[in-house]
Amino acid sequence: MRLSTTSYLVLGMIALRGPSTPYDLKRSVSRSVGYFWHFPHAQLYSEPDRLAEAGLLALDTEDTGRRRKTYSLTGPGRTALQEWLAAPTPQHFEMRDVAELKLFFNEAGSPGDVDKLAREQIRQHEERIAVYEAMVERHGGDEWAEPRMITLELGLEMEHSALRFWSALADGDLDRLRRERAERDPRRRP
Repeated sequence: MRLSTTSYLVLGMIALRGPSTPYDLKRSVSRSVGYFWHFPHAQLYSEPDRLAEAGLLALDTEDTGRRRKTYSLTGPGRTALQEWLAAPTPQHFEMRDVAELKLFFNEAGSPGDVDKLAREQIRQHEERIAVYEAMVERHGGDEWAEPRMITLELGLEMEHSALRFWSALADGDLDRLRRERAERDPRRRP
């Protein structure tokens, strides 16, 4: 059976949180990896069944009521997840940013579109930084959250980087951004 990134996301979420319903997965994803990994949430309802059929998840269905399905990780599921985590990641970072796509096609737009886009992106990145910083404030000292804070640090770095870019663009000062980048690059220092 071929496993997708969504397969590993489901296996990983169940490994971290324990037995879960598809609704539990959806809620957990929206509060964690959903900040940086976007995909159709309907997959969280279909993928667990596929993984259960392959023996990577165990399925427990309620006999009465809503007949809720709860999935738990099996030994082979844990092994598949651990092998995936240990394997090299040959894919380069992929950013599917609609704002970047609009920026690429900016010359086909109207005057002022780039400035409006930059201002909106500044607002969005500032909001996301505030959300991430609130998470650090809330959970940064919690021992259980420590391994996940590493990902949050990467998210903060990416948000601050994007904010620097969009701010420089809005200020008409991309040269400053280039100078700062050159100063940080040890290969360009005398």
